[in-house]
Amino acid sequence: MADFTAESVPAQTLTMSRGIETDELVTRKRLRLNRDPSRVIAKLFVPGAQPPDMNSRAGGVVRRVLALSEEEVEKSYAHILEAFGSRHRDLEGTFSENFRTIEHRVGHGTRVSERRKLLIGAHFTHEYAIEGAALTNPSMVPHPDQSGLQPGELRFLMSARAIGEGHLSCVEFRTGVIGPRGDLRVDRPSPHASIGQVRATHYERAMLAAAMAGEDDEVLAYLLHHLPERFTDAELEARLGELPPQLLVQENTYRTVSRVHWFLACQYQLEFGAGADVSEHVLWPQSPTERRGIEDARFVRCTEPDGSVVYRGTYTAYSGTESATQLVETADFRTFHMAQLFGTAVGSKGLALFPRRLGGRHLALSRWDRESNALATSDDGRIWHRSHSLEAPLRPWELTLVGNCGSPIETDAGWLVLTHGVGPMRTYALGAMLLDLRDPARVVGTLRDPLLIAAPDERDGYVPNVVYSCGGLRHEDLLVIPYGFGDMGIEFATVPVSGLVDRLTG
Repeated sequence: MADFTAESVPAQTLTMSRGIETDELVTRKRLRLNRDPSRVIAKLFVPGAQPPDMNSRAGGVVRRVLALSEEEVEKSYAHILEAFGSRHRDLEGTFSENFRTIEHRVGHGTRVSERRKLLIGAHFTHEYAIEGAALTNPSMVPHPDQSGLQPGELRFLMSARAIGEGHLSCVEFRTGVIGPRGDLRVDRPSPHASIGQVRATHYERAMLAAAMAGEDDEVLAYLLHHLPERFTDAELEARLGELPPQLLVQENTYRTVSRVHWFLACQYQLEFGAGADVSEHVLWPQSPTERRGIEDARFVRCTEPDGSVVYRGTYTAYSGTESATQLVETADFRTFHMAQLFGTAVGSKGLALFPRRLGGRHLALSRWDRESNALATSDDGRIWHRSHSLEAPLRPWELTLVGNCGSPIETDAGWLVLTHGVGPMRTYALGAMLLDLRDPARVVGTLRDPLLIAAPDERDGYVPNVVYSCGGLRHEDLLVIPYGFGDMGIEFATVPVSGLVDRLTG
């Protein structure tokens, strides 16, 4: 796939950044990624199933399509393919899937041709511009494929929060290369985008118990006793079918069963086709906790004790009323496992995982109290009960709150942490902190002043006066910081790691 630089990309996609430097260590790159409203996904649309009425009009739509003549069906469907077929990789597959979703609206015994089924599916499909409002808040990790590079180059994979109609967020991906002198180029994304397929997965009994913490009735106790350590949907339904009749009439039974099904719906596997470019993959809300958005993914390349590598990310799941921090895991950025996290140390947003375990335990940066940085620990990486305070809002530019800007970066001098602070007029600025390499609960140093603030041409946007990152990437002695500005677009800055460490330890 062709790459692009500031000189070769259309202005609506990439423009020049002419910001000033906040700190002499920082070099702003002349590279800007803006939203692209032409990037659309094709997704299920059920007329009338949204507020304010919430009454589905699906039955009437199906009846009207069934009443069309064969000639009208052929003509209408041909027009749809001509207008939309080139905008999606497998539009007919989407139509077919959406017809199966709504097929129950077709009367028993009614014969429907394949073309009419696809036309019905088209009436229950709509395009959604995933970047209609913004593309922002990136995190950067080494790409799993480092082949075909020149000496001194590193291929990266970057996640980004895309915001569309109704402020609904999802996560997209971009790729690119960092050169030996810090030169950056970003690959042109595919013109197509896909939300993948949700697949069945296994569930863990211990996580079900964690999800139901604070509740104790006979139905729950029955399930936790009879379910295996790892179980499937079918095994759960089998156990529910074996419930003694006396338990079925208990007052809390319906509520407990509903909560258990809610837990299952929030753990899922997402798969994308093997032939698609990673820039086509969109992490779209699929579960009840994510119903109104997947936000601010913080990805990190994790090395397991056995030497294997897995990419993990935390993200904010927004249901429309509540936020929760959740986990995504992948080895290849084609298959993703999405799951809930539990425990008081998790917090509602802003958890950032360490790239490896220390002392056999999982570690993470947490903002569990919603205003300060803390160190959280976990035995299994899913339940986080323990936390230790690291940094409180103390300086004038961060008195509202502080938080992290992604996972810690390992250096010989310690764990380098990019931070953010919120100050007067709700201005967001980036800072930095250094933690002891062997004992990350000990803070070695913090920056007194911001490392990076919004430049004059970055101040105005969807949310003014904001610069924000979800994770930088180290390449040799260079720290590359992708950051969102104004909750609108993405820019890049670089900092010498040695110089920043000297500042933090001096």
